[in-house]
Amino acid sequence: MKMKTLCTLSMTALSLFFAAPQSACAADTDIAEWDKVFTRSDKVDVKKVTFKNRFGIELVGDLYEPKNKPEGKMQAIAISGPFGAVKEQSSGLYAQTLAEYGFVTLAFDPSFTGESGGNVRNVASPDINTDDFSSAVDYLTTLPEVDENKIGIIGICGWGGFALNAAAQDTRIKATVTSTMYDMTRVTAHGYNDSISADDLYKMRLDLNNQRTKEAQGAPIGEAAGLPDKLTGDEPQFVQDYFNYYKTKLGFHPRSINSNGHWKQTSALSLITQPILAYADTIKSPVLMIHGEKAHSRYFSEDAFKKLTGNNKELMIIPNANHTDLYYKIDVIPFNKIKQFFKTNLK
Repeated sequence: MKMKTLCTLSMTALSLFFAAPQSACAADTDIAEWDKVFTRSDKVDVKKVTFKNRFGIELVGDLYEPKNKPEGKMQAIAISGPFGAVKEQSSGLYAQTLAEYGFVTLAFDPSFTGESGGNVRNVASPDINTDDFSSAVDYLTTLPEVDENKIGIIGICGWGGFALNAAAQDTRIKATVTSTMYDMTRVTAHGYNDSISADDLYKMRLDLNNQRTKEAQGAPIGEAAGLPDKLTGDEPQFVQDYFNYYKTKLGFHPRSINSNGHWKQTSALSLITQPILAYADTIKSPVLMIHGEKAHSRYFSEDAFKKLTGNNKELMIIPNANHTDLYYKIDVIPFNKIKQFFKTNLK
């Protein structure tokens, strides 16, 4: 692939995707009309909830609980991702499935995306998005059915990196799972397989800051490139995989940036200069990292895993799986492994 294409993909693709307008919602309301891309389970109850992060942004999530709750306080898991997705997609599927296994789970939309608050829309922030995970933990600690000392998190795709950052920051997170992880700060600053040169990176910074100047002087807010509306067949396989999930009935959702919008161009600036895995080696709690054998992004998990210390960390490679297989394929996502990991470590 040509360098120009790599640079474009690294800054936007997958590094920065698409967008949709904010929707209003009521707090703690039962969900009557099913708006998810996966089939509703008859084994769990789900309701829409709201909570605020420490920046004052109201976040919206779906809280899943098993219909047959066990006695006593329960283990809980906060889940988000993929980067640019909404809770009605992969994170909701993970949440519903794990609720069937007996956990209280919370799939939430990050700040500036989906039904959550924050303006300008479709903006990413290493600081704020890391805090979104801790804010989800905050919320779970307020639930009478949840044991506040038995809370874990799952980050999917780009939110796998934010999950590790949150685990390094928040000692209340007792166990962390990453699935098909991306390090959004690395890919934005250095491109896929670290293919962007120092000169290319400086040119990117010049262009982005020139865009800031234009916007400050009244120009429209710039939008990053995203997935194409149609495939030509010449795209890299991983772009085709993304398209086949986000742009088709399989995973399309109108509020998903990756399905129906664009990230703001200047979101890339903070991702370039604020590496989120700088303190991954300080995580003392257990971590399970899951990735597909054939995923173009596999090196993100392998390299991040090398940063982790202690004997309570594990990297699990799923044979023959690509990046997006772990978004939605029930027979590929190792839910039994994830269940056992949390049952064992949320003590």
